[in-house]
Amino acid sequence: MSSHPPIPTRVVLLTGPSGSGKSSFAARSGLPVLCLDDFYKEAGDPTLPLVPGSSDIDWDSPASWDADVAVAAIVALCEKGRTNIPVYDISTSSRVGAETLDIERTPLFLAEGIFAADIVERCRDLGVLADALCLRGRPSTTFRRRLLRDLREGRKSVPFLLRRGWRLMRAERSIVARQVGLGAYACGRDEALGRVAAAAAGRVRTRT
Repeated sequence: MSSHPPIPTRVVLLTGPSGSGKSSFAARSGLPVLCLDDFYKEAGDPTLPLVPGSSDIDWDSPASWDADVAVAAIVALCEKGRTNIPVYDISTSSRVGAETLDIERTPLFLAEGIFAADIVERCRDLGVLADALCLRGRPSTTFRRRLLRDLREGRKSVPFLLRRGWRLMRAERSIVARQVGLGAYACGRDEALGRVAAAAAGRVRTRT
């Protein structure tokens, strides 16, 4: 029997503006994926923030998301290889069930979502961070991709999606800057794939 200790499981946090291609990138990576969108708070939660000057809930604010539960799920996956996660329906803004995510002691997995950068420091301090990436592209391309996806999936009403899309397109560069400031490395898809491959090979990047 080998005397080598087991390879610890670590996470690559994948963030970027809504519509930047995180989900398709995660699927292409071939790694197990934890979808951080499943940790949104539910409609009716009194702590949900509003868009300034509007009655719209600001689903792009980290305050609309439960970071503590998300971090706990990441730590459980790193330590045990499995955890129970909520199933969230974005169209109704509610948790509609739960399921078990089992990564079978895989040494690396992805956790993707627009708030992933908000937990970079916590994951680093906990010793579970392999890398933190922020996908970036052209704001106009992101706008089109996001709107087509949200319309196709019926995520919210059309007026809401248009208001949100326009607001996010204007704010995209500042969104990326904020995520970089929180510890994510901004890059395109090809460079991100290279960094994931490096992390999978054991060349862990705990700082960018």
